[in-house]
Parts: sequence; C-alpha cells; structure tokens
Amino acid sequence: GLRVAVLIGIVGTCSGAWIKVGSVASDRFWVGFLGQSVVALSQVFVLSVPARLAAVWFGPSQVSSACSIGVFGNQLGVAVGFLLPPMLVDGNGTTDQITHDLYVMFISVAVFTTVLLVLILFLFKNEPPTPPSYAHTQPSDNEQSVSFLQSLKRLVLNGSYMLLLISYGINVGVFYAISTLLNQIILEYYPDGEKDAGTIGLVIVVAGMVGSVVCGVVLDKFHKFKETTLVVYALSLVGMVIFTFTLVSGIGVVYFTAALLGFFMTGLLPVGFEFGAELTYPEPEGTSAGLLNAASQVFGITFTSIYGVIFSNLNDIWANSIMSVMLLIGTIMTALIKSDLRRQAAHSSK
Repeated sequence: GLRVAVLIGIVGTCSGAWIKVGSVASDRFWVGFLGQSVVALSQVFVLSVPARLAAVWFGPSQVSSACSIGVFGNQLGVAVGFLLPPMLVDGNGTTDQITHDLYVMFISVAVFTTVLLVLILFLFKNEPPTPPSYAHTQPSDNEQSVSFLQSLKRLVLNGSYMLLLISYGINVGVFYAISTLLNQIILEYYPDGEKDAGTIGLVIVVAGMVGSVVCGVVLDKFHKFKETTLVVYALSLVGMVIFTFTLVSGIGVVYFTAALLGFFMTGLLPVGFEFGAELTYPEPEGTSAGLLNAASQVFGITFTSIYGVIFSNLNDIWANSIMSVMLLIGTIMTALIKSDLRRQAAHSSK
C-alpha cells in the first residue's frame, strides 16, 4: 500500500539525515557514508510513488498530470540539491568553517525531514474513500490474492512492456551519465567554468521539471501514450546530438542546449510511468514503475562507467556520440512498441 511505502521512505530518509548530523568531523566520513546510504536505500520507496499515487487518487482525465507533478517534486529535490549546498558550505573556508557549514546544512535537512515525517504520519492516507475511476476498482478485488512473483512474471512476458523497459532505461541512463559527469565535460571546454557547471546542472533539472508537467498535461488532454513517448524520445536524441556538437560554441549556447536536453529527457519520466501503467494494466502501477526505475539505475551505472572510460581515453565527442547511438536504438525500440492501452480500454468499458 501507498501509506506503508511512503512511511518507510520518509522514516529512512529522516533517520539517514540525523545520522549525517553526527558526521561533521574530518574523521567521521564513514558516519556520513552510512547516513547517505540509509537515505539512498529509502528513496527506493519514494521514486515509484507518483505513478501509483496518481492512479489511486485521480481519475482518467487527471492521472497523467498528477503523475507528472509527482515527478516534478522528485526533480525539485534534485534542483535544490544542486543549488543549496554550494551556497551553504564554503569549500574554500577553514576546517572549522566547513565543519560549521556542514552542520548547519545537515541539521536543516534533518529538521525539515522530521516535519515531513510528522505530516505524513498524521495526514497521508492510503487511498480515497471512493475509487476515482472504474479502472481502479478492477484490480482491487484480486490484488491481495496475486503474488508479487506472479505479477512480475506477467510483466516480463509482456513484450511491449519489455521494449519500453529497455528503451526507458537507455534514455534515463544516458541522462544520469551526462548529469554525473557534467562538471568534467564543462571544464574540458571552459576551465574556469566550475560555477557554470553547477548552474547548468540546475538549468537541466529545472527545464526537466517544466518538461515533466507539460508532457503530463499533453497525455491527459490527448491520451496518445505511444505517440507522446516516441516524440519525446526522438527529441531527446536530437537534443543529445545538438549538445554534443555545440559544446565549443560558447557557454551561453551550452546553457540553452543543456536546457533542451533536460526538458525532453526528464519529460520522458512521467510519460514512461504512464505508458507502462497502460501496457501492464491491471498489474499494480508501483510494480511497473519500480521496474522502470530499476532499469534506469542499471543503465545509469553502466553508461556512467562507459562514458567515463571513453571520455578519459578518447574525448567527449566520442563519448557523446556513443550515447547518441544508444538513444537512436532506444528510439527504434520505442517505435516497435504495440500501443495496447489496457487501462484506457477499462475506462471506456464503464
């Protein structure tokens, strides 16, 4: 259920935040690593929430927009993570100053997550008293009797969903690789652009937040799930190619192309969740979204490692070109997906 998953996520996040408060000393790196690991494990229970929450609480004309707003919230946290730490912690200060700054930052996060924990504990409900749509009433009768492994087996045997799983993983994996190594990429062309690298990262995330909401609204208005996924995917490929060959054109151009990349690549997140829910209905949305997240993490780790090796031994052009080829493969796979909109069919059968 939603409530249990979200409670586990926020309890873990809050606990990890308080552990990190105890890490502000130069000999306590392991404490900080422990706290961050607890937070990282806890995000597993939160990342897949938007798709499930949207399906449980919202009707067919609102579900995609609601999912996109949930993804917007995830990306907002990432944006704050880009923005606040450099403002709160002076990396060039003395050891005592850095210790103080880290303590202020960690205690602020810990207090904030504690407030969230209290709010969720008392205000967050598992589901509305009345189902928001006819489709949502269908799986509720048999959800308890179907094991997770049976559900997983059906997802794996769903050819269209598996194509989406791999193509989605490729797209988000490329995005993770670019985001992780952005600082090195920018400094390769602009040696004094360390601050620009952080700001460009913020621009990518903010543009992605806008893209997420726009794509969600488009889905709710037209219900063209495959078409929207394919267009956004193809434009992600175009954005990657433009980004690759305009890095030498000036830092202002890099800001623009990075925003373009973020808009479409992050815009694919809610689109993928919703398309996956359509292809796999009446399987629980949390399971299909969770597998999409898992695929993106696997591809993200793989592509980040590959990108780093190619970047170090050849150059960024080669690395970006290979990522572009992977996006081309993902675009072709997306085009091959059969548009079997099962959830929409259930809505229509009412």
